[in-house]
This record gives sequence, structure tokens and C-alpha cells, in this order.
Amino acid sequence: MEPGGAKLRRRPSSPRSVLLFALCFLHLAPPLATALPRTHPLRGVVEEVNADGPFVGVVMAFDAEERALFDSGFFRPRTRSPSILHLSGRRFHIGTIRDVDVICVMSGERRLNAGVTVQILIDVFELRGIVHYGTAGSANDSFSLGDVSVPKYLAFTGSWTWMRLNSEKEAKELPELAIGSYTIPVPGENSLSKVQFKPEEFFSVGRSMEKVFWLEPDTSWYNLAKTLQELKLQQCENATYCLPEAPKVLFGFRGSTADVFVDNAAYREFLFSTFNVSTVDEESAAIVMTARSNGVPSIVFRGVSDLAGGGGSTSLSSLASINAFVVAVEFISLLGRPSPTAC
Repeated sequence: MEPGGAKLRRRPSSPRSVLLFALCFLHLAPPLATALPRTHPLRGVVEEVNADGPFVGVVMAFDAEERALFDSGFFRPRTRSPSILHLSGRRFHIGTIRDVDVICVMSGERRLNAGVTVQILIDVFELRGIVHYGTAGSANDSFSLGDVSVPKYLAFTGSWTWMRLNSEKEAKELPELAIGSYTIPVPGENSLSKVQFKPEEFFSVGRSMEKVFWLEPDTSWYNLAKTLQELKLQQCENATYCLPEAPKVLFGFRGSTADVFVDNAAYREFLFSTFNVSTVDEESAAIVMTARSNGVPSIVFRGVSDLAGGGGSTSLSSLASINAFVVAVEFISLLGRPSPTAC
């Protein structure tokens, strides 16, 4: 009752106020259940971690790339549950980079490990997207050691149909590699004949399966990364060896992924002349494909450690890892913290 005995008349709730209440309720509610079974021993820890999300997932493939993360001082581990072990045998490190909440994990090398790791990240944790950094071999003579490529397109070039010897020529969707063309001293027939490259079967939410060859990282993230074009990178491998020119951040090129370490100049030249790829690695396309299948943004930063099949002994894996990580750090800084929901 109001003073004087008059009844208090309540203003009816507008649809807009009901909607705002619902959004605030969802924002304050506990995080959605993870993909972990109720009986999983880490379910409670994961839910407690997710309460501080969403996170940027940071993925690298092997030891030198992980060392770049931990030796940099940029990664600051979380006080509570700074890491989670035994999610499919992988250790997930939770913390911040430049005050942005991140979960970092080493996937292991090649396509299967990379795809599995990204799917675990997406299924188990509250994510904003995937940032992948690492090393790559160069297939482009204009690239220099230490440069970092941010590929615009990626393809998996390790999926083949191995053709029969003397198979009939017919119109093909994608190129062939005729092995006999590389016979020395002159091209000729070869019992291994040729391989025809194949597209991938791409599944994504709300769409029918489609055949794709080129995969594109998230466009908005890629455009944001382009603001880092003038970023200064490390030039010296150690106190006694420095590159003759400062490495650069490169945009607009193509990358090739396969479960193959390319240490063959003829194959490198074939990839460049046929597909116009500038870098070769073993994980990037799998990471982008897995992220896109789930509707999650992703981007790739690959530091050039060597000329694929270059014949020399020079390989700057440490420097390439550091430079790729530096670009990844600056990109994460550009993402910043997510805007809080106004309630």
C-alpha cells in the first residue's frame, strides 16, 4: 500500500525489459555444460575455468613453438587451476596474454593431432576463437628466413588418388603430379605414374557437406591482423648470428598443409608453380577446417624457418617460432577483452 492507503499500481513490463532481463539472466547463469561426461574427474575443474571465459585458444604444434610461449614472459598463468592435464593426454595452460584470457595447448604434429586438439578446445571450453602460430618451410623464393606469413588461403595437399600407370587422360578438377616428369636425365615414364590431388569433404553447422580445396581463415580476424604489417620482428638467432635484413609480416599468400615434411626442391617448386603456395606445414589447414566446421573464428601465423628442400643446413626454427609468436601476441592484444554485457 502507498501512503494514505492507495493501492500501488505496477507498470506492466514491456517486451524490451523482459528481453533485457532474460539476456542478463543468461549472462549471469552458470556456464553451459561441457562435452565432458558427468563422471569425468575434470568436469568440475573445467566448469570452474569456463566461468572466467570466454577464452582465445592458442595452438602450437611442437616443442620449439611451445618454448617461444613460455620463454617470452607474455603468458601469465592463472592462479587457480593454471593448467589442466589428461584431456586426451594434452595439457591445457590457462592464463592471460596482454590481459586477454587464453588457453594454450601444444597439439602435436600433423593433421590428425591438430584437428583433434582444436575440437577438444571447442567442445570443452568457452572460446572466442583459435589463434595458431608455428614454423613453416618456404616454397616462395621471395620469402626470407624469419618472415611471418599470415596466409589468406590454405589447402590440404596431402590427399591424393594414386593413378594407374598409363591411365587415360581426362578432364580433372584439380592438378596431377606426373612423377615421370621428374625422371633424370630426361622426363619419361615411371612405374609410380602420377597422383591426382583431391578436395576435402567439408562439414559445417547448418549447411550440407561440400567439397572444398582452399580454406580461408576468418575474414574479420584476417583484416584486423593486417594492421600489424609494419610490426618489428626479431632479426638475430643468437649473439653471433643475425639475418642480413629485418624479417617482415607478409599477407595475401597461400599455404599448403600435408602429413609430409617437404625436404625436396622439385616438389617445392611443383607446389609453388601449380598451386601458388608460399609456405608448407603440417597443421594449419586442419586447424582452420576444424574451426570453420564449428563456426569458430581462426587465424594462422607461420614463421619461415627454412627453404623447403633447399639443400642447405640453415634452419632457424627458434627464431621463426619466436617471430610467429610475437605476431600472435600482438594480434591477441588487438582482440582485447570481450565487452561485458550491460545488465
